[in-house]
Amino acid sequence: MLYRLIHSEKANYPIVLLCRVLHVARSSYYAWREGESTRQEGRAADDALAHEITVLRIASRRTYGVPRIHAELWRLGHRVSRRLASCIASSPHAHSARGLAVARWTERFRRVTCSP
Repeated sequence: MLYRLIHSEKANYPIVLLCRVLHVARSSYYAWREGESTRQEGRAADDALAHEITVLRIASRRTYGVPRIHAELWRLGHRVSRRLASCIASSPHAHSARGLAVARWTERFRRVTCSP
């Protein structure tokens, strides 16, 4: 991505020059840079949710499907959509020891993707 290139080369060249050469608005680069912490928080939330789903699956002896897992998550106070619960539960990473999740969402709009 262009923003990562700008970020890695900012020690060698001025940001103004990099943005001009790559045809990127400086404000877009700075917005991307400030959004990194939000993306990390989203990943941490996804990891915690994947861990919770893994715990629920183990506690049910792997008999709970997505509807029951979704209902349990709501009962425990996790306000997530059924589709997000489905994406994380069906993810191959949700069953691993690390508990990684694939689905991501933003704070304002909950966008769910099941792609790896």
